[in-house]
Amino acid sequence: MKDIPNLKDFDKRLRDEAAEEPSLEVPSEEPTKHTQIIAIYGKGGIGKSFTLANLSHMMAEQGKRVLLIGCDPKSDTTSLLFGGKACPTIIETSTAKKLAGEEVKIGDVCFKRGGVFAMELGGPEVGRGCGGRGIIHGFELLEKLGFHDWDFDYVLLDFLGDVVCGGFGLPIARDMAQKVIVVGSNDLQSLYVANNVCSAVQYFRKLGGNVGVAGMVINKDDGTGQAQAFAERVDIPVLASIPADDDLRRKSASYEIVGTDATQWGALFAELAENVAGAPPTHPTPLSQDDLIGLFDGKDTGADFVLEPATDEDMRGKNAKPKESLEVVYDDA
Repeated sequence: MKDIPNLKDFDKRLRDEAAEEPSLEVPSEEPTKHTQIIAIYGKGGIGKSFTLANLSHMMAEQGKRVLLIGCDPKSDTTSLLFGGKACPTIIETSTAKKLAGEEVKIGDVCFKRGGVFAMELGGPEVGRGCGGRGIIHGFELLEKLGFHDWDFDYVLLDFLGDVVCGGFGLPIARDMAQKVIVVGSNDLQSLYVANNVCSAVQYFRKLGGNVGVAGMVINKDDGTGQAQAFAERVDIPVLASIPADDDLRRKSASYEIVGTDATQWGALFAELAENVAGAPPTHPTPLSQDDLIGLFDGKDTGADFVLEPATDEDMRGKNAKPKESLEVVYDDA
């Protein structure tokens, strides 16, 4: 009969592990094969997963070896690729295997379709940990599985746009990727995130980093032009413009792959694949908050609003009392 793990000892090991500071060192060995590692950032819901699933499928159809890694705690990067099925995440699988006293194997966490290999890093349960730290832990596990020995032409990393968090900014801060691509649309919030990513790249460039922005994918493009104007202002190319189209929306909702020559959208994703492969990393010029808002009509953003300072009486409300003056007033003689 197999020994039952001592849960108290296991709990202590987990606590000890959680107390350790994660290593952010990047291995210095020269790669045995030139692999393009590309980090893709964007606001939640902007369509990164849709874009990446179809881009990776098209790249594989063109004969490239592609690894797609979901680095978002929602763990939904691969759902479109796998017909809506959720694959086990690296972090949850690692936890379960530790409890059982077993080692994680590549077949436990990596799955394939149409020549694309894909996996999800995952993250902690809601309210039980830091998503960014989970990303760091996930990459440590990938290294143990032999990440640096794998033979791929492209590794695509799907990241949440919150680069303020150290874990999500890891590819930029630690030169884990050669270049970054931002996904945005003609709305202020997605461009705000894209601008933050450009700011992070610029900041770490000043500290000696090498990561650059290769360009922008405009998703759900309704033709209003703000995303195109943003790309021109920050000096990055537009790699593709994916239209706001009902056919794309329906196919995405039903987990259908359109990044193939067998569909009417094949040429669009073939061009995107070519542009992603050839676009060099560039130095963006991020916008100030006022310049970013200036891309939109002031009536839509409230750009013409004038700040009105609050007073102490405003804050006290009905409890406001006039302060007694310390000024000495002399009666007329």
